[in-house]
Amino acid sequence: MNSHDKGHAPEATTTHAEWGAGNPHLKISRDDDRSVFELTMDTVRIGSAEGNELRLPDTDPVHAEIRHDDQDEYVLTLHGEGEMNAVPDTAETGAGGRTEILRTGAHFTAGPWTLVFGREEFADHGRPYGGRTGGELSDQPAQPARPDYSAGFRRDSDAARSPQGEGDEVKDG
Repeated sequence: MNSHDKGHAPEATTTHAEWGAGNPHLKISRDDDRSVFELTMDTVRIGSAEGNELRLPDTDPVHAEIRHDDQDEYVLTLHGEGEMNAVPDTAETGAGGRTEILRTGAHFTAGPWTLVFGREEFADHGRPYGGRTGGELSDQPAQPARPDYSAGFRRDSDAARSPQGEGDEVKDG
């Protein structure tokens, strides 16, 4: 019987998985209109303009953008009016402006639309080892550094990035 069988909780471990793993997606709603948009591209422009990867009526031409970065994070930049989860000055993106790293359950609005980010827990890079049940930062076991995602996937940004340092990563994000 393995840890995934009935009656046994799976062992909580790191939240680092293969690049892009965990079925990243947006749940989109407005009144009675509901849909799911799979995040399969490196950049998704959201708005009413033709050519956007996700077109939503009654929004700015490019209302928001989600970028899948070279650290395997999905980063939201909200260009138009709307609400978001993070206080942009503390969002750990280093980008400033109205930008935040998306974690499962993060939501934002664009015009009359509500968008909620989802990604399976094993790949969400948030709290490792079971989240809060695994301990708070000082008590939580250190999560190993992220894999070098450039090994199986190359982008222009990978060439400019210095090699990843050794060490542990624990972030409250």
